[in-house]
Amino acid sequence: MSLEARLQRRIQRYGWDLAADAYEGLWQNQLSRAHRRLLQLAAPERGERVLDVACGTGLIALAAAESVGQRGHVTGVDISERMVEAAVRRAAALGFDNARFLRMEGERLSCPDASFDLLYCALGLMYMPEFDHALGEMHRVLRPGGRVAVAVWGERARCGWSAIFPIVDAEVASDVCPLFFQLGQPGMLTDLCKAAGFTDIREERIDAPLYYPTAQHACDAAFIGGPVAMAWSRFDAATRRRVQARYVDAIEPWREGDSYRLPGEFVVLVAKKPAVWEGRLEA
Repeated sequence: MSLEARLQRRIQRYGWDLAADAYEGLWQNQLSRAHRRLLQLAAPERGERVLDVACGTGLIALAAAESVGQRGHVTGVDISERMVEAAVRRAAALGFDNARFLRMEGERLSCPDASFDLLYCALGLMYMPEFDHALGEMHRVLRPGGRVAVAVWGERARCGWSAIFPIVDAEVASDVCPLFFQLGQPGMLTDLCKAAGFTDIREERIDAPLYYPTAQHACDAAFIGGPVAMAWSRFDAATRRRVQARYVDAIEPWREGDSYRLPGEFVVLVAKKPAVWEGRLEA
């Protein structure tokens, strides 16, 4: 593991810890179109064992827990301890006892081989510095014939909030997601899944505008509840005012009165682990 990869994982872990309390309120509605499509394309079935990688506060995991019922089970894992704690609280409040949540890195899953029927990774893969390793781990823990469903952000030019990265990088060497939009390029995610051993791959793009009622809401989502939360936490008051002003200028083309409707794009993909793997037939 490279020093750069370790640094990026550390930034992701503690950055998402800082974002955890604000994340759901700021992003649940904005991400719902991608979440719904993943659950449609790879619908959990009664009795299945499901893994949700980069589960955040459990939005996908708990929807899956309802579908698999008491004969099934869902495990959600995330690099952020605070996100995991939030998911545990949410599961308890909703009365789900067929779901558990653990702090775990997506590139190193502490799970047995072939232990899940279905795996989700909703808008987490592009945060992992070695996403090819992560896909290899997903392949390993799925049973032969198991399904995987992945969502990532689309192309940079189709995501109006993408200006946040250069704005923050101009203030501090954040080392956040240097390849963030690479997975959104046409065919990139499909090629990586093929290389990891998946088949029956279906990839599609979803146009998903992001709506914010005010400039402050847009800034809160970008700086407080997202991937640059660690950098934001270290900015003094003057720097915060400066980067917010630059971001509001960057999203001005999409202002509608006092509100903002930013372009957004997701790439969603579903695939299978071959039912015959290393000479063994699926049971």
